[in-house]
Amino acid sequence: MRVAAAAKTSPSRTEQIIVFRICGELFAVSSASVQEVRSSDSFSGSSTEISAPGLRKVRHVVRRGDRSLFIVSGALHFDLPPSPGTLVFVLRKTRTALLVDGIEKMTAMSRLQALPKSFCHEERLWYRGLTTVDQTVIPVVNPEGFLSPEELALLDAFMPPPAGRDVENTEGTVSDS
Repeated sequence: MRVAAAAKTSPSRTEQIIVFRICGELFAVSSASVQEVRSSDSFSGSSTEISAPGLRKVRHVVRRGDRSLFIVSGALHFDLPPSPGTLVFVLRKTRTALLVDGIEKMTAMSRLQALPKSFCHEERLWYRGLTTVDQTVIPVVNPEGFLSPEELALLDAFMPPPAGRDVENTEGTVSDS
């Protein structure tokens, strides 16, 4: 008599996530998508105000070398009540930094569910899917979904001139002509 071989169970792939809070709502992001987490106070001296018409969710930009990071208010992006935010996630491979209220926990996600059809229009770009953590369904954000290419172009058009690079002032000078 032959004994059946034990079924091999493949280890489930997990992904490390950061569960964070904005206005009491929970969201998650892949920890691999977050380059760094900083206090919002640490950007106060290095950020510059920016105002692009019709784009309320971005009020500040931070220059890092030749790269500009636009700080997106998570509350305004997700149509939640305004929130001051205490932490900033600098998102990897994007020009976005996300302002959040706090981190709930860091954990592993073993399953990412597809978005239901009730998520429509731009919401489908905002999220990668849904997951459960401690029996709570949490949307997993898409780091590239906070600013569209059109919004980035608009923000670039309204960028203030870099500090420290004075435009040559020819007023009051005498030329040899």
